[in-house]
Amino acid sequence: MKRNPPATVATVSALALALSFTVGSAHAGARDELNRFTGGLRSASAAFNQQVFTSKGKLKESTAGGLAMQQPKLFRWVYTKPYPQTVVADGTKIWVYEPDLQQVTVRQQGAEEANSPLAVLINPSRLDAQYIVKEAGTSGGLQWLSLTPRKGVDGGFTSAKLGFNKGLLQRLDFTDGLGQRTTISFSNWKRNLSIPASNFRFTPPKGVDVIGG
Repeated sequence: MKRNPPATVATVSALALALSFTVGSAHAGARDELNRFTGGLRSASAAFNQQVFTSKGKLKESTAGGLAMQQPKLFRWVYTKPYPQTVVADGTKIWVYEPDLQQVTVRQQGAEEANSPLAVLINPSRLDAQYIVKEAGTSGGLQWLSLTPRKGVDGGFTSAKLGFNKGLLQRLDFTDGLGQRTTISFSNWKRNLSIPASNFRFTPPKGVDVIGG
């Protein structure tokens, strides 16, 4: 039986894009919070909780896990609940491993990640070139920045909002072309830690099915 991977694998994998960037001039509000978060960032880890809602607002999917990322474009995104899944970007390919299905899906790492809303976290120099950016005020104790893709930019979403507090990304909300809304809450951020290189390599276990290449 083939199970669809958790929604937004491609979107969230943008966390692993190049972590070298040019920080823009300071802005008040959420833009300033974005600059605080990205300034000097070389590597990071965090825990996350993710929920996906249908266009009618019904909860479709709820997942949780942790992530690690490192420049230039390495990441490891691990879902622990409700089904274990590991997503690894080694700089060339993206590997999606579902141990309960004994299945690995592999594809080239490319432009799909580059246009994600999370790409601005690690390459804010592209922010205004790719998105219409607006301060979205304060709500729920967070300062919000809204992003709307410019014409010709396909990031897999129609609108997105980044919520910051004390210089850390706390939440990402975005809506896709089908009207589905995804919210990702982040916690326990750790910046510029030493991450073993083995975390960003993946070798399919013996006996699993490998799809793609």
